[in-house]
Amino acid sequence: MTMSLGRAVRNTIITLLAVLWLIPTWLLVVNALVPAESYSGSPHWLPQEFGLFDNMSQAWDKANLGPALGNSLLYAVVSALAAAVVAGFAAFATVIMPVKRRALWFWVIYAGTLLPLQVFLRPLFLSYARTSLYDTQIGLVLLYTAIAIPFAFFVMRNYALTLPREVVEAARMDGASWWRVFWQIHVPLTRSAMIAVFVFQFVAVWNDLMFGITMVTSRNIRPVMAALADLQGNYSNVGPPVVLGGALLVSLPTVVLFFCAQRFFVSSLKIHG
Repeated sequence: MTMSLGRAVRNTIITLLAVLWLIPTWLLVVNALVPAESYSGSPHWLPQEFGLFDNMSQAWDKANLGPALGNSLLYAVVSALAAAVVAGFAAFATVIMPVKRRALWFWVIYAGTLLPLQVFLRPLFLSYARTSLYDTQIGLVLLYTAIAIPFAFFVMRNYALTLPREVVEAARMDGASWWRVFWQIHVPLTRSAMIAVFVFQFVAVWNDLMFGITMVTSRNIRPVMAALADLQGNYSNVGPPVVLGGALLVSLPTVVLFFCAQRFFVSSLKIHG
């Protein structure tokens, strides 16, 4: 009886939390469906008309989302991939290889997540202005990669701690170099963690607004969230349904990536099982 009551309470709490999380999403979708010319100024709770594609088309044209989507795709893919590889190397070095002061190296790398990103804005801005990296694609790629590495390293290191050391020891006894051990043993064993890190960092870079509006001024360089913010700045001209339609449009790549990664996680678990 006690177990049944506890399960019922748990399920009720989970259901309430799910409903609370879905309410903003529901409002976003429903109001993105409203034609811009029919919007009365008050939010709709139930779908009545369908103007989603027209709203998306207006958002695409007015905010120039095409180049911005391409920029964000470049920043997110390159930065997330580079962070996953660098974090994989760092985790391998601090967990598998016989290095000294492993705890110190961990804190040196992980310390990048302990301070809010706003702290780095002024020194980054000044440094980028002096080195001509300001308002450039390579500058944003380097920036996003650097801020993604600490958390990626944290995930990769914790996953590497669960791997069997006997496999690496046997490979070393057979004469395998550390380079070969990393690529032929460590990477296959940690690919699930690498994919998870890539997804997390891709979404983080894709959703970034702060650096997108402070480190970039050119419209052909800015990421998609900066373009969407510019559309929202023209709020009175386009109307909320257009802004919401644009928000739905730019969220599609992350949704697709999550679904693809989910299938990979399941297949990876089956292979290792």
